[in-house]
Amino acid sequence: MTEFRSHDQDVPDRAGSAGTSQFEMLLFRLGCADADSPPALYGINVFKIREIAPMMPITEMIGTMPHMMGVVNLRGQVIPVIDLPAVVGCKPKTGLNILLVTEFARHTQAFAVEAVEDIVHLDWSQVLAAEANAGNNGMVTSIARLDGEQTSSRLVQVLDVEAITRSMSPRSADSSRTKLTALPIKPGAAILAADDSAVARTLIEEELTSLGASFVVARTGREAWEQLLALTRQAEAENCAIGDKVALVLTDLEMPEMDGFTLTRNIKTHAKLQSLPVVIYSSLTGTATETHAKSVGADAYVSKFHMDELAHTLNQVLQERSSVPV
Repeated sequence: MTEFRSHDQDVPDRAGSAGTSQFEMLLFRLGCADADSPPALYGINVFKIREIAPMMPITEMIGTMPHMMGVVNLRGQVIPVIDLPAVVGCKPKTGLNILLVTEFARHTQAFAVEAVEDIVHLDWSQVLAAEANAGNNGMVTSIARLDGEQTSSRLVQVLDVEAITRSMSPRSADSSRTKLTALPIKPGAAILAADDSAVARTLIEEELTSLGASFVVARTGREAWEQLLALTRQAEAENCAIGDKVALVLTDLEMPEMDGFTLTRNIKTHAKLQSLPVVIYSSLTGTATETHAKSVGADAYVSKFHMDELAHTLNQVLQERSSVPV
C-alpha cells in the first residue's frame, strides 16, 4: 500500500502530469451500501488533494446542510467536513478514519472517508463517461479501468466532488451580478461547451441562455472533438468558414476519454480549427495548471462556478476575436 503524506510532505507533484493525457488518481473506500455488498472503490484526481490527514475532532455547526459534519481546525484554518459515505449512501465498516483535504474552484473542504487504498497513474482514455448509469444521481461522472483493458473488471467510480460540494452549500441567485449584453456572436454560430458534470453543464446552459448565445454541449472531450470535425466538414460542404458554425469552444479539463488539455491542443494544431477561441472552465485552479493551459493554446482560463467571471471572460474573448476571420 502506498505511503500517504501529510502537510509536511507534498502530495505527489501536482504539476507533473498537468497538460498531458496522464493523471494520478487517489483510490479510497467509503464502506458498503448494505451488509451483503462488497466495499466499492472510488477515485479522485490527486491534483485536487491538498493533503490526507487522520480523523480529528470535528466541531458541529448549527444550520448546516445534511451530511455536513461540521468543521475542523487544521493548523489555524477552519475547514468544513463532508460525510462522503453518507452522501453516496454507504455505511463504513470501520468508521470514518481519514480526511481528504481538497482544494478546487478556489475553495478548501475535507471529505471524511473510511480508508485510502493507493495512488495510480492513468490515461484519460481509460476513463469512460458514466452519467447515464442508473442510480448514481449524477454523483459519478465516470468509470476508470485500472488496468486499461477494454474487458477490465477492476473499475473505479470517479465522483463529481464539485457537484457534491456545491450541494452542501447551495448559493442563491445573486441579484447584484453584473448585467451583460448579449455575447457578440455571428448569427448562425454557436458556442460548443464540453463538461462531464451534469451540474456544470446545467449552469453553463443557463448562463449562455441568459447571454443570448446559441450553444451545443458535449459530455466528453472526444465527443466535442468529433462534433468539431463534423462541423468542419459541414462548413467545407457549404463553402463557409468554421467560424460561421462555431463561435468559441468552452471546455472543462477533467473529462472521460479525452481531457480538455488534449482537446485544446487538437484544436490549436488543426489547420481548419486553430483560429477558434478556446476558454478553459475548470475547478483545477493554480499557476501550474493555467500555465499549461496557455502552453496548449487556450485563450483564457476561468475557475468553475464563478459565473460572473465566466460571462465577462466569454464577452472579452469574443470581442477580441470578432475582427479575426475564422
